[in-house]
Amino acid sequence: MNRSGHADLPLHYGQVPPWLAQRMSRLGGAIIEAIVLDYGKSEVLKRMSDPLWFQSLGCVLGMDWHSSGITTSVLGALKKSVNPLSKELGIYITGGKGKYSRETPNELMRIADSTGMDGVALVRASKLSAKIDNTAIQDGFQLYLHSFIVSDQGEWAVVQQGMNDASGMARRYHWHSGQLESFINEPHTFIYGQNQGMILNLVNKDAGATQNGILQVAKEDPGRMMPEVRKIIMPRHHDVRKEDVNIKRLGTIIALANEREIRNFEELLLLEGVGPRALQSLTLVSEVIHGTSSRFTDPARFSFAHGGKDGHPFPVPTKVYDETIEVLKRGIEKAKMGHTDKQEAIKSLHKIAANMEKDFVPNNSFNELIAKERADSYKYGGRTVFGKAQPPKKEQGRQLDLFNKNSGPEIPL
Repeated sequence: MNRSGHADLPLHYGQVPPWLAQRMSRLGGAIIEAIVLDYGKSEVLKRMSDPLWFQSLGCVLGMDWHSSGITTSVLGALKKSVNPLSKELGIYITGGKGKYSRETPNELMRIADSTGMDGVALVRASKLSAKIDNTAIQDGFQLYLHSFIVSDQGEWAVVQQGMNDASGMARRYHWHSGQLESFINEPHTFIYGQNQGMILNLVNKDAGATQNGILQVAKEDPGRMMPEVRKIIMPRHHDVRKEDVNIKRLGTIIALANEREIRNFEELLLLEGVGPRALQSLTLVSEVIHGTSSRFTDPARFSFAHGGKDGHPFPVPTKVYDETIEVLKRGIEKAKMGHTDKQEAIKSLHKIAANMEKDFVPNNSFNELIAKERADSYKYGGRTVFGKAQPPKKEQGRQLDLFNKNSGPEIPL
């Protein structure tokens, strides 16, 4: 599966509140550290170049599931947590938004000086990737963010984003040096997005004559897209809807977290003491770390780990978020000392959920699940940019009690 690709996202403005930004940095750093520990630094770069995985990561960190803000916030959080560990992890994150993007060449030269890598080649790759997405491909999006992620072995990935004020959309571009054969001949796996009409693509495989001076205009044809291309166009609606989520996958995770018999699996014994709600989040985090590329086709599902800062699908459960971070960090620290039991227990969660899917039959309680999460949010320290979650009103509470009573032992979804 080629992982480089592209994502279209509704433009969102605003800032991430400090209480969420700090948690995003801690959990994001732990996820990257776990991937390096289990799969190596190259796997981090491959995943960063996958637009669907990147979107899923942003969702599991508590960002709005569909918005352009995921890109800036996730990269900022990772840069803050990963770079202090760069010598240990062998991964460096440079660039950023606006003025920080222009610092990328200087950052890369400093990294090259300390690691012995070819700084000139890295700077050239950074500049070319930005120039191509901003100029050679004239699709109506102006770049405002450029992030260059590099390993100490010279492998790199690029995540950059442009905006189109007229359409109110942002477009994120993903690159990976492992997939790159030529900067001027189809450097991306594909440039995919909603058809903007006529575009100018000077790096199309058929544009050799154009590159020599005869400009040709190519029209993007969504009907010809290769089925294996990693692609994503996020909807404009802010809420998480049933059609945005693979209900069978989500239902399996809810069942795994709540069914007592399922929780008696031997693989879960080392996670004893972790409550059902935290287990739900850990299972989704486990999938972000260990899941295969086919598991990220519905990024909205990962919002059911830690909600979203705007309250969609529900407020961020800060107590659960902190528990997730601590369990994951403890597993990483023990694994470094040779005690891998807890790390393996966390790893097993996504395997158990995937195996359960074969025979799992979901019910039709998606909206009720969201309602319950919102009603219980105050118990878990729920917060949004608008404030802290409050207990439900008496009438809402009676309806929730009735739902729980009528549901019996059945697990939502």
